[in-house]
Parts: sequence; structure tokens; C-alpha cells
Amino acid sequence: MTVTLRPATAGDLMAVGQLHQRSRVAAYSSFLPPEALATPTPKAMGAYWAERWAWERDSHRMILAMRADTLVGFSYLGPDDEDEPDTGLLCAIHLAPAERGRGIGRALMVDALEAMRTRGWRRAVLWVLRKNTAARRFYERGGWSPTGAERIELIGTTQTPQLRYTRPL
Repeated sequence: MTVTLRPATAGDLMAVGQLHQRSRVAAYSSFLPPEALATPTPKAMGAYWAERWAWERDSHRMILAMRADTLVGFSYLGPDDEDEPDTGLLCAIHLAPAERGRGIGRALMVDALEAMRTRGWRRAVLWVLRKNTAARRFYERGGWSPTGAERIELIGTTQTPQLRYTRPL
């Protein structure tokens, strides 16, 4: 069955939160402790997206990957607050765990990069967990390269080093 991409609506955000939580657990469980991934709950993650959407919907873009009526992935992008005005930030690409390796992430990335070009941005950046080697390989195959910048973010109470990647648009 074909996967289609469409813009998210406010009514989609609880499903986005549920998928986001499942995606995080599947992608990070090999290097983060279970207690770090126990929270937020899928419901809390949906509430997070609803609040974030309320504040950012005019400056950010969420695209859903749908297989019939089932959400199988999403992307989220917006302006990069840390860089120059000609830079877009790919905030997220998350997939339902069973959908990994089927080309949906690639389709979401290609769509996001085109949306950034359309907005007039000349460069794209993202942050990826240092230990998430599968995601790092995915982005590197997509033309992204590490900048050398690093930051530490909390997932639960676990400090997680992240690497900044960039690519021209």
C-alpha cells in the first residue's frame, strides 16, 4: 500500500505523540536505560506536541506519512534559532518502528529539504544523538555531515550527547 505525505492538523497531534514515543523507544533502547525512555508517556508526548504546535505552527511545518488512514511517520522543521536567517532546522523525523528501512524516512527528508529550499533557506542543520548510529548513517547517506558542534540534552534524567549536522540546500 502506498504512503502519502500530508500536512498535520491539530487533530493529529495525539497520534503524533504516540508514534514519537514508540519511535524513541525503538531507536534509543540499545543505548539508553529503560527508565530514560519510560517518560514521557505517549499521552504526555501528544500533549507536548499539542502545546508546541500551538506556539510554532506559523513558523514550523509538520508533515505526516500516512499508509491509508494510519500514521507511519512524521517530520518537523522550522527556522534555526542558533544560526543565520538563511538556515533551516530539521527538528525531527520519526517513524513507526515497523516502517524503518522502507524508504519513508527518506521521503520525509527529501520533502523537508525541498520545503526548506522553498522558504529560501540555503543551509539545513539538525541534531542527532551521538550513539544513534543508525540515524547518523541515514543522515550521512542523505548528504549531511557533522559540524563538530556538540550539546548535551536530557532524555528523562539521562544526559545524552548530541552532534550537529549540516548540509547545503
